[in-house]
This record gives sequence, C-alpha cells and structure tokens, in this order.
Amino acid sequence: MRLDRVHPDLRGPVRRLPPLALQYGWYRRLSRWAQRRFSRDAVGEGVTVEVTATPGGVPVRLYRPAGTADSVGSSSRPGLLWIHGGGLVMGAAVQDDALCAGFVRATGAVIASVDYRLAPEHPFPAGHDDCADAWSWFVDAAPGLGVDPARIAVGGQSAGGGIAAGLVQRLHDTETGSERRPVAQLLLCPMLDDRTAARKELDAVRHRIWPNRQNRYGWGAWLGTAPGGPDGTVPPYAAPGRRDRFDGLPPAWIGVGDIDLFREEDEDYAHRLREAGVPCHLVIVPGAPHGFEAWAAQTAVAREFLDDASTWLRDALTADPLPER
Repeated sequence: MRLDRVHPDLRGPVRRLPPLALQYGWYRRLSRWAQRRFSRDAVGEGVTVEVTATPGGVPVRLYRPAGTADSVGSSSRPGLLWIHGGGLVMGAAVQDDALCAGFVRATGAVIASVDYRLAPEHPFPAGHDDCADAWSWFVDAAPGLGVDPARIAVGGQSAGGGIAAGLVQRLHDTETGSERRPVAQLLLCPMLDDRTAARKELDAVRHRIWPNRQNRYGWGAWLGTAPGGPDGTVPPYAAPGRRDRFDGLPPAWIGVGDIDLFREEDEDYAHRLREAGVPCHLVIVPGAPHGFEAWAAQTAVAREFLDDASTWLRDALTADPLPER
C-alpha cells in the first residue's frame, strides 16, 4: 500500500515499524518476550496496577484509579474487562498499560485485562475460555473491588476486539440473568471474520501493519484449520463475524481506519448490529492503518480516536437507566 494513502500524521511512525513474521516460532517467542518488557512505566500518574489471577489460574492485570484500592463495599465504580491484541498469536496484557490507564482516567472505571493463552500452541477455545473465566471472576469479585457488577463492559483491540465480540455473544447466549452480561462492548479495529483471510486477492493490497498473509496465519493458528471454510465448520464465537443473529446484544462502539484490512468486516458487523436494533457507534478514520492508536498514540488523530472511544464508554457505563442487555 502506497505511503501517500496514509494520514500525514501517521506516515513517520508507520515507516519505522518492522515487518511481521508470525509464521516463525522464533519471531513469536521474541515478540512475546519483548512485549512483556517494553511497557514499563507506561501507566502514569493517577492509576495503580497489580497482577492477580482467577481461581482457574488465568492471569489478570488490574488497573484502578489511585486511592481506590481499599474501597471494599462501595460497589459504585463501573468496570471494563479488556482483551489485548496480537493477531491471536502474540501479545500480553502489559502491552496495553498506557491504553488501559487512559481509559481509567477518562471513565473512572476499574479495568481487568486478561493474559489469555495464545495460538498456535493453544488454539480455540483455550484463549476464549480464559477470557470467559476472567469475566466470571470479575463479576463475582466486583463488590470487593468497588465495582458495580451491573456496570461492566467488555472491550478489546484487534484480535482482542474479536475475542471480546465473541465473548459478548457467548455471554448473551449462556448467561440466564442480565446481571451477568456486559452492558456495552468497546471494539477497536476488531478482528471479526476469518473469511477475510481466505480472500487471497487482498494479499496484493499489502495493507500496512497487518497484511492479509499474516491475517491468514493468525486465523489458521486460532482455528486449527484453514480460515474461510463453509458455514458450520467454524465453532460458535471463534469468528464472531459469522454470527447470524444480533438482536439483544449490548450497545457497541466500533472504530477502524479506512485503510485497515478489517474495515469491510467491521463496517458489516456494525451494519448488522444496527439492523438488529442494537445501538452501534461506528468511527472510520481516514488514512489510518491497523492499530494506529497503539503505535502512534501521541498523534492528534490517535488522541481524537481514543477520546471518542473513552467518551462513549464513560457514557455507556454511567447511563441511568443502563442500556438494555
């Protein structure tokens, strides 16, 4: 993809990013090692962070407004279960320290970020089950964390956004009471549909940051088979873009760049949510490649994008009455 299609503010940062080579085990191991170390001191002032785990042993990174760590019994703050990105094969909760801390400062929410198991070593449903376990733990632990269990959203970026959307679907289908379902879903450039990866004509576009060849590898590792198979061959919730019914799902915020590989599938998901009567706020950023809000977070275009997401999330979590779930 030509550089002149990229937003002027993002051209410098995008040129400095190295190419991906996810198909090589050494590259994934090196990237995972680096991602757990490059975010030191990224939380900043006004937010505390600690590492805990669910009873099932899933690691969770917990972000709270400073001074609220001992607010047991107040149960007044909203919450957000966050799921990091990384193409389903890389990443760690620590990589989103700055992002999660920003959401805490903007919304006053307590955020639990999940260190889920990664493919190809752990294909679906391993990582998805980890996120479901973390959701159950967060809802149960909410009063002790000063969180209102009826005001918790699910969110994620890229692969994490896709897992978040699938988790929202799963909770809608399996939880009998609305008090254990998320009140909203915040999806940043979500990776929703494996059928995109099967469209080999997209390989020639060479999308910046996340091209379709890497997308095909990520989906194949997650599914344990080639992406794009016929309906019925992909397990429910593994690829949320394949879902047929959207009625009853919680309100959504979806944001993506207009030159992101995922733009088409994200727009389609937003359209189907709206058709089903689900409120969905869709943001399309001109000239923005995949994940720009992470690797170019200090640019004006990224700050505007994250401000929009934060404002929507704050309003969704503090609405009275809450949106229907």
